[in-house]
Amino acid sequence: MELQLLISLAVIHSVALASPGPDFALVVKMASQERCSTAIASAVGISIAILAHTLLSLTGVSLLIQSSQILFIMVKLIGASYLGWMGIGAIKAAITHWRDKQISIFETEQKNKLSVKKGFLLGFYTNMLNPKAMVFFITLFSTLITPNVALETKIAASCLLLVLSLIWFIFIAFVLSKPIIQKAMQKATPSINLVTGVLFLSVSTMIIFGLIN
Repeated sequence: MELQLLISLAVIHSVALASPGPDFALVVKMASQERCSTAIASAVGISIAILAHTLLSLTGVSLLIQSSQILFIMVKLIGASYLGWMGIGAIKAAITHWRDKQISIFETEQKNKLSVKKGFLLGFYTNMLNPKAMVFFITLFSTLITPNVALETKIAASCLLLVLSLIWFIFIAFVLSKPIIQKAMQKATPSINLVTGVLFLSVSTMIIFGLIN
């Protein structure tokens, strides 16, 4: 097993995890507004999607999709549409919050009751349908993992990225979903929704702009 290779993958992936993006924004939004179990489910969903991207890249499926212009355009359109839809929804939620300032805490809590399954799917789709995530893993593995790398190293790399993703996103979900922190962040809910929406729409727009050019 190539330890140096695994360490390099761990460092690069850790930096990518900590970088602001749709995954990070979604977990912050879920953790600050939903139940802890739902927020953690979204973190697990993102991590499972990362594992899926890892396996697709290691097996060459992602590279095959990228090499087909039609397939890759379809993937980008689906991803951009989903991220755009999520962005618009978050912005609408922010506007609704600002427009109706008389909503009681009880009513707000009643609204924020996404199921664990819904949280998982939101996390999974947010990462899985992001074409930028697919390109990132294709680039990462095509650069660091050559065909002569042992199978056990590839398996270890997949497990490593999954574990790092779970630790990071579950940590954020667990900390921010604590009642005392949720209460402190309650006033910032519209701002969190707005920032999340703008981020999702920005990524969606960048993907569409890339297709046009």
